[in-house]
Amino acid sequence: MKNIFAKIAATTATSAALSLAIGAGVNNPAQAIDLKFDWLGNAGYSATGSFSYDETTAPTIISESGSGATNFLQSLSVSFLDPSNNPLGTYNTVTAGVSESDFFAFNFDTSAQKLFGPFDVAGGTGVIGEYFLQGTVGDSLALLQDVNQQGTSITLDQNSGSIHVYQIPEPASLLGLLTFAVLGVGSTLKKKQASC
Repeated sequence: MKNIFAKIAATTATSAALSLAIGAGVNNPAQAIDLKFDWLGNAGYSATGSFSYDETTAPTIISESGSGATNFLQSLSVSFLDPSNNPLGTYNTVTAGVSESDFFAFNFDTSAQKLFGPFDVAGGTGVIGEYFLQGTVGDSLALLQDVNQQGTSITLDQNSGSIHVYQIPEPASLLGLLTFAVLGVGSTLKKKQASC
């Protein structure tokens, strides 16, 4: 008899977990979507960043540039690391829908979840020595450091324009978490069964 109740409880818990996971995406669509991006230069310098926008109002193509209020981006931050993974700087290029940089350039295809075209993030706030990632996605992206705020900068690293974008957390991670939850419920029920 206890075995039947344990099986019913496990089935109910699994069904509830799956219903919540499926229902969260159908009945309560997320409004803000958070994405990350990673860039790796040929000499080992790297950048990692994140950005967010409201997926219920954003068009298929998001294009942002310059300082001031953005059209759709809610946030964008980026951090730079040297080849030994020592931090070089972190910049909040867009905070609460406002860009800090006159040089900011950002183009994103929301349906393909890919960056494209002109890209310029990080510095641009008038501080000598600030870092920025600039170029054209798919062509050439370079990590630069400002020298004098007069348009002179040095190139620290570059690549062929490759930059990786992914969702936070990636859908596979959610499925993994759901699987562990179901396994945990089953394991707990088996322990209770064994102790009775």
